[in-house]
Amino acid sequence: MLNLKYILENKEKVKEATKNKNLDPTLVDKLVELAEAKKGLQRQIEDLRAKKNKLTRSDQEKAKKLKKQLKELETKYRPILNELEIIWSHIPNVIAEDVPIGKDESDNQVIGEWGEIPKFDFQPQTHDQLGQMLDIIDLQRGAKVSGFRGYFLKNEGVFLHLGVLFYALQKLIKKGFIPIVAPALVKEFVLFGSGQFPWGKGETYQLNDKDTFLAGTAEQPMMAYFSQETLHQEDLPVKFAAFSPCYRREAGSYGKDTRGVYRVHEFMKIEQLVIDVADKKKAEQWLEELRRNSEELLQELGIPYRVLLMCSGDMGEPHYKKYDIEAWMPGRGKYGETMSDSIMTDFQTRRLKIYYRAKDGRKKLAYSFNNTAIASPRILVAILENYQQADGSVRVPEVLQSFVGTKVIHPRRSL
Repeated sequence: MLNLKYILENKEKVKEATKNKNLDPTLVDKLVELAEAKKGLQRQIEDLRAKKNKLTRSDQEKAKKLKKQLKELETKYRPILNELEIIWSHIPNVIAEDVPIGKDESDNQVIGEWGEIPKFDFQPQTHDQLGQMLDIIDLQRGAKVSGFRGYFLKNEGVFLHLGVLFYALQKLIKKGFIPIVAPALVKEFVLFGSGQFPWGKGETYQLNDKDTFLAGTAEQPMMAYFSQETLHQEDLPVKFAAFSPCYRREAGSYGKDTRGVYRVHEFMKIEQLVIDVADKKKAEQWLEELRRNSEELLQELGIPYRVLLMCSGDMGEPHYKKYDIEAWMPGRGKYGETMSDSIMTDFQTRRLKIYYRAKDGRKKLAYSFNNTAIASPRILVAILENYQQADGSVRVPEVLQSFVGTKVIHPRRSL
């Protein structure tokens, strides 16, 4: 959430950012209007209270009249305050100066590539075809048991899945990240605080309990880990490598990526999340460091990829600046997103009231940063399709062979 004072003093800049994120810029006008109305009523209420406090016991009639006026003003004030807070929560973060302005993914900028796209001297298979041939992915029974986008992982598919997650976790621990398992059940304030609500409410699973939801990423519960706390600057940065199951309704993706396990309702992920001081220059350094961690993982897995600087219309409401890292997926004939690397500034921490005590004694809102380290089974799409061989077998990336227990996964007859 942006500082209200900042919005009022930078109205046009915030309107432009709102427009560039494909949202309604008139929300900013409405917010300013409500803020002025609130300020006017607040002044009147304070004046009446001051007058009332000066009255003596003999001024009962005047006190009664002032009390009535106060009640009328407070009755007007409450709905204005409520509407202001609702609209305020819908105002997105501003964007960095170097973020390209654009409407959708077609306006994202490719800023880096790594690896050679494989050229096969045979007709390559898609990951779902390979998964069936190798008996490591069962989509038919997954759909029977779990519904659309359901799946089972079997045999070496289980070891690939858990191995790549554990490999990423071990790598980040060596880089000083704190390993943590985050809860998948979260309260509404967690989703509001992380910026998932109000915009992403339609993508979120709600349970029967009124205030219980399934997290879509470890970023959400981990952002709330320090909610309503004040840290000390000497304890920053705090770096988490958070494992969690993730759940997403994918309500807005009807008809997209319906084959295989590229887009599913439940998956597992290792998330990089950092809390640090409020410093724009340092924020850029974090963005690059978290990006390097993810790139190193893909390089060690031997998977070609590219890095995109996301345009304003494709970067999400809470983001100040964002990269997407996309792995090459031969079955799709194109790159597919595997990591998202973001600066959130103090947008999330203001909602969650996460502060730090600076060295000069002042209390400041912290900055937050996050990036996927690895998410599975999506990464299995890239592994299976890039490492396939003519006979239908799939080579196992060298760094995962100790987890999987073999160098090659061979086709087998499934039950």
